[in-house]
Amino acid sequence: MKPMPQAYFEDFGEGEEIITRGRTISRADVVQFAGVSGDFDPLHVDTEFGKQSIFGKNVAHGLCVLSIASGLIGGTGIFSNLIAFYGMEDWRFRGPLFFDDTIRVRIRVLSRKESSKPDRGNVRLSIDILNQRDEVLQQGIWNLLVRKKGTE
Repeated sequence: MKPMPQAYFEDFGEGEEIITRGRTISRADVVQFAGVSGDFDPLHVDTEFGKQSIFGKNVAHGLCVLSIASGLIGGTGIFSNLIAFYGMEDWRFRGPLFFDDTIRVRIRVLSRKESSKPDRGNVRLSIDILNQRDEVLQQGIWNLLVRKKGTE
């Protein structure tokens, strides 16, 4: 599946897959996220605390990683005719992201379903956030409501 600059409901084929471009997450990204979210947990921002943690160093907030992944997914064009992002199912945080790790997102179309309204349809996507070693850091299912062609 190629990136979809004008993704309509009809363009999503079950089983198709997209891998996003990569994005390296820095200490500055994490500190900025802490500022926006108000989450200054020392596991994320205190170097000495991080050294004493089970990880041996600081880790990024799981929601920071998820937010950046959402931006990477947006860069594929999947959201170009999005009416609503209406939910996540079975979201799991599987592993830590350390500063200067690079993430990519693997997106697979699980299903498409007609809506009761003729201008839209439901799309379910399997989402895997991967690090540079292809380890799954987070995963789950996203539910989208997507506009159909010719209904703008």
